[in-house]
Amino acid sequence: MSKLIDEPAFRNRKYVFEDRMAAGHLIAKKLKGLVGKDAIVLAIPAGGVPVGYVVAKELNLPFDVIVVRKIHIPWNPEAGFGAVTWDGYVIFNEPLLVNLGLSEEVVKRCVDEEKKEIKKRLKVFRGEKQFPDLRNKDVLLIDDGLASGYSMLATAISVKENSPKKIIIATPTASAHAIKLVKPYSDMIVCLNVREGFPYAVADAYRSWYDLSEGEVKDYLNL
Repeated sequence: MSKLIDEPAFRNRKYVFEDRMAAGHLIAKKLKGLVGKDAIVLAIPAGGVPVGYVVAKELNLPFDVIVVRKIHIPWNPEAGFGAVTWDGYVIFNEPLLVNLGLSEEVVKRCVDEEKKEIKKRLKVFRGEKQFPDLRNKDVLLIDDGLASGYSMLATAISVKENSPKKIIIATPTASAHAIKLVKPYSDMIVCLNVREGFPYAVADAYRSWYDLSEGEVKDYLNL
């Protein structure tokens, strides 16, 4: 059973972090002594990259990105009904998909659009660089927050196929529903700000939050 490490003082509170990097410092403190020396940090771009960069730097671990995209609802680009990973794994939020009433053709078009965006991001963020070998390693999967949790769920399932020793999900903030969703697919979850109730927004955990540009993500990867 996956263990959840949170921060009780932050539970159900908003605006508890100054920004993503400040949250990364707090995550790194929680992780010290909990991961092996052969661990690797994989951040989900774009928002997870500043958090992952700080964690990797403070724990002196290799840092890389793992590209995943939520499958956006056609009329609401801020929301998704599933996720696609860098290696083509697709997962749907089945209850939501039923309620949306999308045709198979529309669903396929949405998935294909995200696969195209993933291909573009892989080229921008990774170039010709090979994906790291995860066998027998503690793999830290990091994002700046989990709303529905499906992007992280898809990521964890995909990474599991690479035979890691452990999968550790680390995120500053998450909905209680997302924690419940990903918990069976990880060995440990570090989430400082768990929030119950609806609506939930990742941005509400931060006093300073904005969408990172591709250039900013590349800067972190090149530091």
